[in-house]
Amino acid sequence: MKIELKEIKVRELTNGYQDNDENGVIGYGGKLDIRPPYQREFIYKDQQREAVIDTISKNFPLNVMYWAVREDGNFEVIDGQQRTISISQYVNGDFAYQGRYFHNLQPDEQEKILNYKLMIYFCTGEPSEKLEWFKTINIAGEQLTNQELRNAVYSGSWVTDAKRYFSKNGCPAYGLGSDYLNGSPIRQDYLETVIGWKNNDNSNETINNYMALNQHEPNANELWLYFQSVINWVQAVFPNYRKEMKGIEWGELYNQYKNQNFDSKKLEQEIKSLMIDDDVTKKKGIYWYVLTGKEKYLNIRSFTDNQKREAYERQDGICTVCKEHFELAEMEADHITPWHEGGKTSAENCQMLCREDNRRKSGK
Repeated sequence: MKIELKEIKVRELTNGYQDNDENGVIGYGGKLDIRPPYQREFIYKDQQREAVIDTISKNFPLNVMYWAVREDGNFEVIDGQQRTISISQYVNGDFAYQGRYFHNLQPDEQEKILNYKLMIYFCTGEPSEKLEWFKTINIAGEQLTNQELRNAVYSGSWVTDAKRYFSKNGCPAYGLGSDYLNGSPIRQDYLETVIGWKNNDNSNETINNYMALNQHEPNANELWLYFQSVINWVQAVFPNYRKEMKGIEWGELYNQYKNQNFDSKKLEQEIKSLMIDDDVTKKKGIYWYVLTGKEKYLNIRSFTDNQKREAYERQDGICTVCKEHFELAEMEADHITPWHEGGKTSAENCQMLCREDNRRKSGK
């Protein structure tokens, strides 16, 4: 790869700056693609972009940036997107620094900023080299998420369309499913989550394989339609929304139970009862439990040490199943009346069993 260091003034960089869905993000007189397909969305917070303007206004050096030279003679940002957009937004009047927009500055102050020289490495090479540069230089910046790196490696028509659905501020996936998904669309959390749902596996290898297979597909319609189906199913089966529903692996439940008929009213009654049950310590697990019947999702409250000691003394250290004597440390607490039959985690419902008998009982 050939690398050449050049000085570019802010006035040149911001000339013709545009940021819209139709044309993407461009600058440098229309010759610079500021957000090529492998780049992340703009994630700088106010404090970060103001720090960029502070550096320029004081004429301090800003970290070097990297542009790739395309075959047609135009350019794309490999590293420096966040700084480039911050500078362009300020000159464009999109935000104020220290209470003043760019148009509020005196002419000499404006000229000082517009004449500020940015140090840019112009990199010429093959697409694979460009992606390797992108991954390498971004290690020193704000850490890329795994999905941001995948978007870079598998950039193409599929990623471009998938980002339209799952990765923009206010994207369709956010409007439909933000109440059910953790993370941020612009950091690619939504896209990563839904690919994992679609494949019943959120491992790095599985997601990589899915993106490799779909890299050159013309669109991401299949993934978007799947996501809509998941959310529509959740809203039909559990129409009464609760905050505990956010972040559940809904895709896994949908994949397993989408063809079963559920009585939503009965499910709601059961959920309501479990939500107010003090013995249920993991409320999110209620949604798994009402579909699977597995108590492990609820984290039923454990007996306290005092309750265990009380039961042990009451039994004189005798296991109620095998009738043998054990030390307290060799025994485990058990519900006399099982929790699912209405038994509470209380002193009077506690019995001590030897480990072997308790685990045998639990395995039934």
